Amino acid sequence: MYGLSDDEIAAIREGQLDRFAPPEMTLLRMADAMADTPSNVSDELYADLRQHFSEEHLVELAASAARENFRARLNRVFNVASDGLYRKGLHFKEQRAA
Repeated sequence: MYGLSDDEIAAIREGQLDRFAPPEMTLLRMADAMADTPSNVSDELYADLRQHFSEEHLVELAASAARENFRARLNRVFNVASDGLYRKGLHFKEQRAA
């Protein structure tokens, strides 16, 4: 399986992060904090992250979140809309097989 399930996407949209395992929930909190203006990962959140991930892992994970945040903000400048690739119930494997 690739990516998130429809239920997981709905949970994130509804702010129900407690439905995720602790490492995933902490990463979602980090991504959310990085998307804020100004971006700020608190010492408390960083300590929570370090319970689950090494410094090296956090560098990679934060870089990925920052790259997606950059892309989202750039798209806003040029009013780039969604490609409509996500449709509830449509899975990547099924789409490629079609």
